[in-house]
Amino acid sequence: HRGSMLESKLNFAAIDIGSNAVRLLIKGIRPGETVDEMTKCVLLRIPLRLGEDAFGNGRISQEKQKRLMRTIKSFRLLMKVFDVVSYRACATSAMRDASNGGRIADRIYAKTGIRIEIIDGVEEARIVYDSHIGDLLESEGCYICVDVGGGSTEVSLIHDGELHSSRSYDIGTVRMLSGKVREQSWEALRSDMDALRDAYPGLQIIGSGGNINKLYSLSGKKSDGQLPVATLQKLYNRLKPLDPEQRMEQFRLNPDRADVIVPAAEIFLTIARHVEAATIFVPTIGIIDGLTHTLCADYLRNHPA
Repeated sequence: HRGSMLESKLNFAAIDIGSNAVRLLIKGIRPGETVDEMTKCVLLRIPLRLGEDAFGNGRISQEKQKRLMRTIKSFRLLMKVFDVVSYRACATSAMRDASNGGRIADRIYAKTGIRIEIIDGVEEARIVYDSHIGDLLESEGCYICVDVGGGSTEVSLIHDGELHSSRSYDIGTVRMLSGKVREQSWEALRSDMDALRDAYPGLQIIGSGGNINKLYSLSGKKSDGQLPVATLQKLYNRLKPLDPEQRMEQFRLNPDRADVIVPAAEIFLTIARHVEAATIFVPTIGIIDGLTHTLCADYLRNHPA
């Protein structure tokens, strides 16, 4: 008879190995609850900055490999504590670009039993979309979902509630700080956004990723999930001239947020300018929410009450 609160829930875990941070999310439901009633048990974020190595040297250093291994081991123990039913672990840009990314994933699997999927930008966009970003909006009309990460930016077109197309650009915050974004990536992004603006007038932007969530909360707009582009521009103008220490002090930012937040704002402002959007919707969900949501939905489908 297992009567503790901890064990009466069905828990699902997602691990996101990003270019800036590695995150674990455990969410669960009680018997009889639906996927939309999932509640969060654990959210951990470890700022490993794998992208610094991957974009700078093309490979992930011994030191960062060691820290990543320890992180995944600790996540696995927490997943055991919470009796996790199923999990997915996805790695994005940094592990994709690092010449030793696949080997590191194999080594982690051998040591921990945690299987890491190295996914591409389109799959990443699909997962974010699967967290029912579409449900949060009026289904009519046209949106682009813009997910800005450390290594890449994904732009997905959503038309009348359907995911139409996704593109991934090698433009990300850690990659920009490393000086490793190629001019043709910017050119491709700008001309694609101009084409979207011409094809879909009145396009609206949904923003995801840790930086836009932070920018939204710094803007002091807590209510409606909308960040006016003019407000973002003002915030950017205040953040840009400061060094990371001053940003930490004046805006109470974590050290690993204080530097990337400015390139992130630049990416969003560039996209907003080219599609001529006045507002960015910020639903504060991302890849880990999408993963847990899908795992829970799959489980319920296969285990009808």
